[in-house]
Amino acid sequence: MNTRTSQDADPLPDLLSPLARDWWVVLLYGVIAIVFGLVALFSPVGTAVALAWAIGVMALAEGIVSIVALFSKDPPMSKGLLLVYAVASISFGLWTVFSPGITAIALLLLIGAWLIVGGIFRIVFAIRARKEIEGEWLLALGGVLGIVLGVLFALDPLGGLFVTTLWIGAGALVYGVVQIVAAFKLRKHRVAA
Repeated sequence: MNTRTSQDADPLPDLLSPLARDWWVVLLYGVIAIVFGLVALFSPVGTAVALAWAIGVMALAEGIVSIVALFSKDPPMSKGLLLVYAVASISFGLWTVFSPGITAIALLLLIGAWLIVGGIFRIVFAIRARKEIEGEWLLALGGVLGIVLGVLFALDPLGGLFVTTLWIGAGALVYGVVQIVAAFKLRKHRVAA
């Protein structure tokens, strides 16, 4: 005997109702993402500097919150570690806010170093695992590509910053379009409900 109600039969409308009611918020996210994507595509270096600046502001805020936590009755960790974290966050934040371009390039160089180390690790792992897995050459190839990308970032950090920001901009555009399509589908669902 089937005792399911219409509500049990299709849980999706209940799940989508709050989203459908505020479909315009999803649309707004999409529009903001598209605007950000276009700015990143037409001014990639400026966008990278702005992103680095935003990271600096977040680090400053984190440092200030950590200092406030130092004076709380029951801090979340030892006061010594909290002080070290606060000083490091504020120092990094100030440096980044006042030198966002240098920070963006430095972060890209760190990513390049990470790619090189990760590439070497993948190659070593592929060689060691060649008897246990098939397609180990794909791991090795991924490692080689990571090393090449890391070296390219090290040789031309400004070019790497440019290309990375272009990819971020393209991703933001795709995300924005998907959000806008989803918003209008949610709007249609609201009208149908």
